[in-house]
Amino acid sequence: MKSQSGGNGLLRLTCTVKVKNSLGLHIRPASYIAQMLQKFKSSVFFTYKEQTVNARSIMSILALAVTRNSQIKVVVDGEDAHDTMEQLRTAFERQFGE
Repeated sequence: MKSQSGGNGLLRLTCTVKVKNSLGLHIRPASYIAQMLQKFKSSVFFTYKEQTVNARSIMSILALAVTRNSQIKVVVDGEDAHDTMEQLRTAFERQFGE
């Protein structure tokens, strides 16, 4: 995980995660991510095959069409970036409870 501090005091974290779900990032994981992010203030973006989307949007996540065993780049910007990134990494590792 990479860490950068912006001039405005906000933190930017970047990491790559592997999608382990057998169906990739389908509607259940996308919903899980969007709902989980509601409790955080940070901005979160996913990049897959050079397309970047707002991870707070279920439809945007689905539009990426991420398949099993794919790797996506996760960027988190904000004052609670550490907590947000940790929750996301744990969710991907645990396959969103599936």
